[in-house]
Amino acid sequence: MGRKKISIIGAGFVGATAAHWAAEKELGDVVVVDIIEGLPQGKALDLFEASPIEGFDARVIGTNSYEETKDSDVVIITSGVPRKPGMSREDLLDVNRKIIESVVAQVVERSPRAFLIIVTNPLDTMTYLAYKKSGFPRERVMGMAGVLDTARFRAFIAMELGVSVEDIQALLLGGHGDEMVPLPRYTTVSGIPLSQLLPREKIERLVDRTRKGGAEIVNLLKTGSAFYAPSAGAVQMAEAILKDKKRILPCCAYLQGEYGLKDICFGVPVKLGAKGVEAIIELELTEEEKALVAKSADSVKKSIAELKL
Repeated sequence: MGRKKISIIGAGFVGATAAHWAAEKELGDVVVVDIIEGLPQGKALDLFEASPIEGFDARVIGTNSYEETKDSDVVIITSGVPRKPGMSREDLLDVNRKIIESVVAQVVERSPRAFLIIVTNPLDTMTYLAYKKSGFPRERVMGMAGVLDTARFRAFIAMELGVSVEDIQALLLGGHGDEMVPLPRYTTVSGIPLSQLLPREKIERLVDRTRKGGAEIVNLLKTGSAFYAPSAGAVQMAEAILKDKKRILPCCAYLQGEYGLKDICFGVPVKLGAKGVEAIIELELTEEEKALVAKSADSVKKSIAELKL
C-alpha cells in the first residue's frame, strides 16, 4: 500500500503551512514544489527536522521539479501572486491565470488520478480554469474558500459569544469575496440557532466582517495575505478525501444545474469523501438568499468570462 502522497504546489506561506498541517496530521508523504531554487528544499528539510520532536512519520521533500509529484493522491495548488493592500482578488486574474495553466498541465501529466484542491485567487475563476484545463471529472477538482470563510465566521461568533469554536456550525454559499453569501439561518451553536443567541444587527456585523476577513488581514500584514487559516482549510479538505470522511463542507465546485447555475465554479455545501465531491447539497433558500446567490454568481460569471476560454 505505502503512504498516500500529497503534493503542494507553491512553497510560500500558504504552501509551506499546508505542508506543516498535512505532515503533522500524518496524512501521507508531502512534496513541496516551487520555482524558487532552495526555497522548497529548505522549508521541507526544516519541517522534516521537526518530525522527531512532534513524532510524525511523513517524508517531506522539497523540489523545483514536478517529477517527485508523480502519482500524487491529492495536489493542493497555492502558487500565484498574493494580494497586497488595496488589491482585490480580481486584480490577480491575469498573472495567476498563466501560473495555474502551467501548474495544472505539469500536475495532470504526472498524476492523472489525483484530486486537485485550488487555493489561488481569484478562487472561483482559478478553480474553473483548473477544471477546464485538467480535463478531470468535476468530482476531482475543487476550490478551498468556503471552509475558510465559515471558519472565519465561526471564529468571530466564538469571540462574540465567548463559547468554544468546536460547538459552532456554519454554512455559506457563493463566490469567495465580498459577494459571498453567509447563511446565519443555517448557523448553530451546539444545535441552537444563532438568531436565538445574538440580535440581528450583531449577526449582520459578523457577516460583514467575514466577507472582508481576507482584506482585514491583508491590511494588517501590509506585505502579504492570510496563510494559517487558508492552508488549514485546504488540508481539512484533503483529509476528508484521503480518509473518506464524507464531511459536509462548503467548497467551490463545478455546477451543472444545481442552484439553477450551470458552467460555473461556485461555493456550495458538498459531501467530501474518497470519490472527491460525492454530492452537492441543495439548500432551501429564502427569496432574499436567492437574490444574494444570483448577485454572487453574476460577479463570478463576469470573472470567468474574462478568461475567454
